Amino acid sequence: MPKVALTRRTTLLAGAALGGVALLAGCTDHPGPEEPEHSAAAERLRERSAADSAALLARYDATLAAHPALAPQLRPLRAEVALHAAAFRSGKATPAPSGGAAAEPARHAAAPAVPADERAARTALADAERALADTRTAALAAAPPELARLLASVAAAGAAHAYLLTGPGV
Repeated sequence: MPKVALTRRTTLLAGAALGGVALLAGCTDHPGPEEPEHSAAAERLRERSAADSAALLARYDATLAAHPALAPQLRPLRAEVALHAAAFRSGKATPAPSGGAAAEPARHAAAPAVPADERAARTALADAERALADTRTAALAAAPPELARLLASVAAAGAAHAYLLTGPGV
């Protein structure tokens, strides 16, 4: 067997390969008995996540009503939030897009307050997206695998929305 010097590159590549194998070995299509996907705690977390998405959807609707000029920027983000709410309600990680869920305004008792200034309104939405992403990230530890994947995906989308709302060029 030829001797091969361990360089930083080969060590990193070997570590990445081993990490990938370990990660894939831990992924299963079916939850184990110790991690019930539909336990009472998981269902409460799913319901709370759906309600949080619905509240964020109401914030988007209120902002769109107060600042119609922001519609080109906000409508795609709002449509994704509607899909997130539907995913939590249905229990599926990848909901089928439906024109009704994305196009219909969220129904809530009281609309959230929206700043009069467009920039401040975008910042308020970004803050709400960030806070919800942080909440979902914190909930990952207690979530069963499939719900954890959904929470992580939606948290990442929320962080991206926050960036798009306040990032460079906005």
